Amino acid sequence: MMLSAMPNPQKDAWQSDALKLHRGATFGEVSNVGEPVVSGRKRGLPQTGTAVAVSYLPLGVAALLPCSTGRGGARNRADRVSHALTTAHTANLILGERHAAAIGLIFNRMMTIHWEAAGVPLERMAWATGRFIDMMTRALAKHHGKMACIWVHENGHGKGGHCHLLAHVPVELVPVVAGLQRGWLRRITGNKYRKRVIRSDPIGGRLGLETGNPDLHAANLAVALGYVCKGAPQAVLDAFYIDRAHEPGGQIIGKRCGTSQNIRAKARKSKY
Repeated sequence: MMLSAMPNPQKDAWQSDALKLHRGATFGEVSNVGEPVVSGRKRGLPQTGTAVAVSYLPLGVAALLPCSTGRGGARNRADRVSHALTTAHTANLILGERHAAAIGLIFNRMMTIHWEAAGVPLERMAWATGRFIDMMTRALAKHHGKMACIWVHENGHGKGGHCHLLAHVPVELVPVVAGLQRGWLRRITGNKYRKRVIRSDPIGGRLGLETGNPDLHAANLAVALGYVCKGAPQAVLDAFYIDRAHEPGGQIIGKRCGTSQNIRAKARKSKY
């Protein structure tokens, strides 16, 4: 997909109908953009890095889980290694979020799953995330609810392998997910649930903010989206008007990021 330059750059250009890059984007060097300033009205996500969310977790990886991946094929092969989000990754995440909103599945929840602390080795993390999304999708469908999400894997010294996931979960079904997610993790890992392996919070700090105060929710969602995209090079973040400083995303084996099937590129193309 070709991304066109825009004649009149604006801060929220990535929210327009066509995804456009900053006119001066070259992706050749890193700029010195500082951390975004969050209004006192917002309850945004931490601005000082993933360590805020996961540093309290005990690390230590169990032996390779004795089960077939069952999904992913060559995309999750052990020699597929990456160290940062690319321009294409970032565009896909942004377009996925926009499409979710367009089909009425506005992201209202952020989850962080610390797969390493749960006993999942780095090369199995993509499979584990896929299984978790499948289980959540099926559980919500049983209650006539729909889910959409984007996700990003990160790793690094003091962080360990983990996943950030922005999702739409119907407000009335949040208790259902909360009651089942530890069981899903036990089934995926084959291990007893370890405290604080998963953290799940409403975007903006309270349930129903997307309908109760759409503007405030949108501001907080922009912060959350910037947070999960922070592993992209600074030039990419600047080009997409993401007001956030780059932070290393670490080495990832297999798929680094993705979307649920209902908002992936093929679904977006068939919609329009």
